Amino acid sequence: MPDFSRRDLGKAFGAAALLTGFEAPRAAVAATAQGAAGTPAARAFPRDFKWGCATASYQIEGSVDVDGRGKTNWDVFSHTPGKVANGDTGDVATDSYRRYAEDTRLLKDMGVGTYRMSLAWSRIFPEGRGKPNQKGVDHYKRVVDNLLENGIEPYITMFHWDLPSALPGGWENRDTAYAFADYAGYMAAQLGDRVHQFMTTNEIRCFTDLGHQVGVHAPGLKLPPDRVNQVRHHGVLAHGLGVQAIRAKAGRGAQVGLAENPTFFVPVVETPEHIAAAAKATREANAMFLGAAMEGKYIDAYLQAEGANAPKVQPGDMAIIGSPVDFVALNVYAPAYAAADGSAKGYKVLPHPTSAPRMASPWLYVGPEVMYWAIRHTSDLWKPKAIYISENGCSADDTLVDGEVWDTDRTMYLRNYIANLHRAVAEGYPAKGYFLWSLLDNFEWADGYGKRFGVHYVDFATQKRTPKLSAKWYKSLIAANALV
Repeated sequence: MPDFSRRDLGKAFGAAALLTGFEAPRAAVAATAQGAAGTPAARAFPRDFKWGCATASYQIEGSVDVDGRGKTNWDVFSHTPGKVANGDTGDVATDSYRRYAEDTRLLKDMGVGTYRMSLAWSRIFPEGRGKPNQKGVDHYKRVVDNLLENGIEPYITMFHWDLPSALPGGWENRDTAYAFADYAGYMAAQLGDRVHQFMTTNEIRCFTDLGHQVGVHAPGLKLPPDRVNQVRHHGVLAHGLGVQAIRAKAGRGAQVGLAENPTFFVPVVETPEHIAAAAKATREANAMFLGAAMEGKYIDAYLQAEGANAPKVQPGDMAIIGSPVDFVALNVYAPAYAAADGSAKGYKVLPHPTSAPRMASPWLYVGPEVMYWAIRHTSDLWKPKAIYISENGCSADDTLVDGEVWDTDRTMYLRNYIANLHRAVAEGYPAKGYFLWSLLDNFEWADGYGKRFGVHYVDFATQKRTPKLSAKWYKSLIAANALV
């Protein structure tokens, strides 16, 4: 998860299309869940609900010059003075390229049945395309086999921000979207006999806007609006092309989706007018990302608001971008709030109060109800077949004392967000699984190693992993399949 400020990303996301056909709030339905013996059904999850953890290649692997891996945009960015806190880089990270079997044991000890991981594109195609690097392919086959041998199902993300730096023009170049599809299709064919769940891209908003508009992530650019919108378009185009390539190469039975971090608006009060306002705000704020992917179009309000800066769309692009997906995966962290008003737009976005509680990362406001509304808005607006929470977690000021980390703050955070996940499940929304971010403390992008999101404490000098209180709590949750 990135170290972003919602203020940074929220500046330009207003637009004014009417939301038509919005569903009225559904009546709660009886949960079909059943947890451990004696567990109250009202707090239990369905028997087939999937519990997992999530990581990303550049954040954990290290070994950046091993086995033919090519250089990435994050290698370049993190080695540029002043770009990452304390001059940190992902050169070693948590050394998971070599220690993946140890990490699998951590997963197994918690009892998780699923693991969301990403592949490093530059390990497969060091130049971004061309001849594949067999050592990279073989590595990921070993990782996947190790997971399966331990009863853990891999969910593979094809791109989690580490772009091969050799690709000319990066995401400003339309051809990068096609290079991504070639890579995604190739790896789907290589892993399709053992992996059945694929995500194309992770958080298009972050690798486009934070890298090309705000400039705080790789490649560190601050482009004018027209070029930012074109980068965004190439990002969603890559997703659509990736969906098609994976379907063509992975074989029958493969499930394909994307992992997104939409801005989700919570209604200030649960009344029909504020709920409708929050849904409309959610649709308009995400029109250029998840909205485009799910609707196969850019809504009029977005195009009108951008005017001459709107992206240049070639014939057939939107049909590709709107390629049907089997699921939508959501990265859920901080809330935004909207209220109905009498304006032409029909809503206003409320600023976060300065007294709002937050975790160790300044951007991570605590608002557990965003979990429920993320699922509800996504379901009501775009009606995906299934929804996964592909990331949820928090940074905390963890300290290791006498071999223990008592992260009561993180445990509180997780308990309250998962309670809102349970509400969505109990009301019949199609939430099928949850991936906790993250398995390990790791390289947190521009924050370096200063922000810890893991449920396992990592001593970065020795690479020793120590389960925190939150890991033990999560293990008990999974064992009960319920909030007890």
